[in-house]
Amino acid sequence: MNQKKILVVDDEPHVIRLLTFVLNKEGYDVSTAVNGEEAMAKICESKPDLMFLDVMMPRKNGHEVCREVKGDPDLSDIHIIMLTAKGQETDKEEALDSGANEFITKPFSPRKVVARVREILG
Repeated sequence: MNQKKILVVDDEPHVIRLLTFVLNKEGYDVSTAVNGEEAMAKICESKPDLMFLDVMMPRKNGHEVCREVKGDPDLSDIHIIMLTAKGQETDKEEALDSGANEFITKPFSPRKVVARVREILG
């Protein structure tokens, strides 16, 4: 079976630990990055099927990473779920405008996240 790859990009260690734990438990191959530059290196190194991308990060923010990924024809099919602590409608619009497929506000339900990943990746 071809294990689906997920990249979790967040500068908050507890978010990385939580998502890595629940997604590994479901059998996904999870890698992590703590800033936008590291995320781009990992994306180019082993293209994930899906990525969770925090908006506010050091070095390169989530919107910049998202635009870069969606602007590259070889990477544009990666499903991007933006994560943010800011849940205003304008934040959601900005995430979707930068190319994100979806938007999840922190704190989130790990169970709902896993259910959504299953829907996306099968």
